[in-house]
Amino acid sequence: MIDQLLMGFAAILTLNNILFIMLGIATGILFGVLPGVGGVTALAMLIPATFYLPPVTAIAFLIGITKGGTSGGAIPAILINAPGDPANVATARDGYPLAQKGKPVKAMRMALYSSVFGDCCSDIVLILLAAPFALVALALTMIASLSARNLLKGLIATTFGVFLSTIGLDPANGVERMTFGVVALFDGISLNAIAIGPLALSAVVSQLFDLWRARGDDIKRFPVFDRKKQALTFSEFISCWRTLFRSAYLGTFVGMLPGLGATLAGFLGYSLAKRASKTPEKFGKGHLEGIAATEAANSAVMGACLIPTIALGIPGNLAAALLIGAFIIHGITPGPFMMIQHGDLVYSMFAAMLVANMAHAVIGRFGSPIWVLALKAPMGIILSVVIILCAVGVYIPAPSLFEIGMMLAFTGLGYIMRKLAFSIVSFFMGFMLGPMLEHSLRQTINLYGSLSVLFTEPIALICMLITLYVIWRSYMAAKKEKHA
Repeated sequence: MIDQLLMGFAAILTLNNILFIMLGIATGILFGVLPGVGGVTALAMLIPATFYLPPVTAIAFLIGITKGGTSGGAIPAILINAPGDPANVATARDGYPLAQKGKPVKAMRMALYSSVFGDCCSDIVLILLAAPFALVALALTMIASLSARNLLKGLIATTFGVFLSTIGLDPANGVERMTFGVVALFDGISLNAIAIGPLALSAVVSQLFDLWRARGDDIKRFPVFDRKKQALTFSEFISCWRTLFRSAYLGTFVGMLPGLGATLAGFLGYSLAKRASKTPEKFGKGHLEGIAATEAANSAVMGACLIPTIALGIPGNLAAALLIGAFIIHGITPGPFMMIQHGDLVYSMFAAMLVANMAHAVIGRFGSPIWVLALKAPMGIILSVVIILCAVGVYIPAPSLFEIGMMLAFTGLGYIMRKLAFSIVSFFMGFMLGPMLEHSLRQTINLYGSLSVLFTEPIALICMLITLYVIWRSYMAAKKEKHA
């Protein structure tokens, strides 16, 4: 394997390939910054262009896009509290407060280095190795308890999100569910409308109202910051080593399970880091460890999702599915025989991933101060541009004014939820994991005839007991805080 990997490095370390890797990373970051667009859209748009490139160069270019896209989404999450991608939603919980303290560059560098670290860990696992109902219920409960100060409101928001995810045609028998005859709802509510409206655009609307109340007074985006304090020291980064390793290998595990995705990995990484920390009260107030936990976890999914892709031909997520399309374009069939028939290309791809991680760190390191310069523009202009980008992010994947209308409707809902202290994050994750919850619930009933198996099978029972424990602990913590 070492000899094959060295041959892969020999194939990838040419000026042409390195330039395409760097171009891919820069493209991924640029698309990732745009709310709702992201690296996946860049992949979908640019895969046809790689038809004219050699296979090694094409795959290296696309790998660069996927790596840049995830960390790119962290930039608007940190700077304006509008995540570029759902996977970066948890990053905003500590990234934005840290930026508000006058340390936006430090926050972005922590996100970048954590992203690269998580990528490296999952790539190593990929090279070496070449979810049931109870698990999904546990994940939703943990997210609800983490994202909302009031567990009841968090669970209500999560349940509402799950309810909205059932709109559309029933996946089993094709029966319409709450579509009211609207053809555009047959495929369900758009994920982009849910992600961009409540998460990103409602935050912008809230800030616009703040500007309106100020009646034109000068509102600074960030305090005046000292450039010397923007540096992320090695000791600050290495102090989070436990969190980095925990999140990296959690993200790797999640990535190996098809369908779970980077968003869930990011939230679970953040949740576990907060629960394991000796100072959990610092989370949500600009804590570097919170940024590290999210970015290491969501970036680790990228390499791990290629394990089932290469081994079985099963895409771990949408990005992996698009990469399968790129493989097929270049005459490569993913699956059990891929390592035998195209071993040289596979190891060249592995080498490209490791080289891309290094290039990613360099490009992101020198690019982070550039994004801060945009914040010198007047607040009204910045927010107006973000609104336009949000609309574009919803319209590009599905060119329809109905999608724009849905985004605006959910923006209003998100604004109301913010004012009533309902967790938008819990609502979004409920919607995102709702189909998985329904599918696993049906599988459980079809296989066992009832839900009693949740309390008889050992693994399911453990997940359910942990779920109940999380609810009880959150309830006791809220009760203690109330009487304090």
